[in-house]
Amino acid sequence: MASPYDILRVDSDADAEEIKQAYRDRVKECHPDLGGSEAAFKRVERAYEQLSEASATDQLDGETVVAEQETAPEPEPTTVDFLNYEVFDDYGWSLEDDDLFEKAAAVDLPEADYGSFEVEGDETLLEAAENSGFAWPFACRGGACANCAVALLEGELSQLVDHILSEEMLDQGIRLSCNGRPTADELQVVYNIKHRPDLDDLRLPPDRFEKATSR
Repeated sequence: MASPYDILRVDSDADAEEIKQAYRDRVKECHPDLGGSEAAFKRVERAYEQLSEASATDQLDGETVVAEQETAPEPEPTTVDFLNYEVFDDYGWSLEDDDLFEKAAAVDLPEADYGSFEVEGDETLLEAAENSGFAWPFACRGGACANCAVALLEGELSQLVDHILSEEMLDQGIRLSCNGRPTADELQVVYNIKHRPDLDDLRLPPDRFEKATSR
């Protein structure tokens, strides 16, 4: 059985940056919409997850032995207020505006463009949106593209995989909803920011399972 290193095509002594770059390259090679197969795509995702968790686990012959962890109490739900970036041009808004959500509350936006939901338990932001009936954009679900990117205006998201975004983007509050999990009681996010020009090169073709975002 191939090891995670073999699947990502890196040496066993590869550092974190080499592993991240290999993952990005392999995801693009294996993506179903770029000529790859779904099975290969999932193998690459799992291999990267195993190597990413290596800092908290012991690796033996490619199998992960998870260290014992104390049982933590179930966290309280996080309330997420959201706004669709796609409506910004209609109203002349900008992510730099200080009162975006006040402006959104003052106009009659469809429920899909402005509203709120809760993130329960171990849900990612994207999973919580979907479980609440909202169709947010995504592609790989593995942190290897910016199709699911959001702008975080309040609160914080903890991400297992964040290598696709530059430090400058992270400083601007850009996060990935596909693997981002809230670490605050309340969030304010602008979703659908994949249309920003600076994210063009970080997008993948829409996954065939992706739900079209409607307005």
